[in-house]
Amino acid sequence: MEEKEIVLDSNALITSKTDLKGDIIYANDDFLKYAGYTMDELLYKPHSIIRHEDMPRTVFKCLWDYIQKGDEIFAFVKNKAKDGRFYWVFANITPSFDMDGNIINYYSVRRAPNRKALPVIEDVYRILREKEKQGGMKAGLEALTEIVDSYKVTYNQLVFDLQENY
Repeated sequence: MEEKEIVLDSNALITSKTDLKGDIIYANDDFLKYAGYTMDELLYKPHSIIRHEDMPRTVFKCLWDYIQKGDEIFAFVKNKAKDGRFYWVFANITPSFDMDGNIINYYSVRRAPNRKALPVIEDVYRILREKEKQGGMKAGLEALTEIVDSYKVTYNQLVFDLQENY
């Protein structure tokens, strides 16, 4: 059975906020529209409720490593809607801080990805999934580091360049 893709409108702005464990504490109307859930179905559920099985665990490990240090991160993410369809997003995830500089939650804004970059991302994610099968998370992270290093830029710069300039 071939999955059907939901293509984001060019003006879609999917936003959500999670607590420190990754449970959803806010989702906007675009999130509900594309994911196909009601607010009651999402609230206080793990954000991974929309995780597509094609997404390498390595990408989420990298994402969590960045935001838990207080850094923002960009990523291309393939999400799964409640009805089984999928949709690609270009995500920006940032930590939110209290007055004392402590991280209190995470805020994510997603928009339509650069469609021309998706074949590149799909190839990278296929490689990462294969490496994870062979050698676990360590092998996936090593492969991701090698790929990023081959472009002689940071992870965020590579992802941002694919979105903006590819």
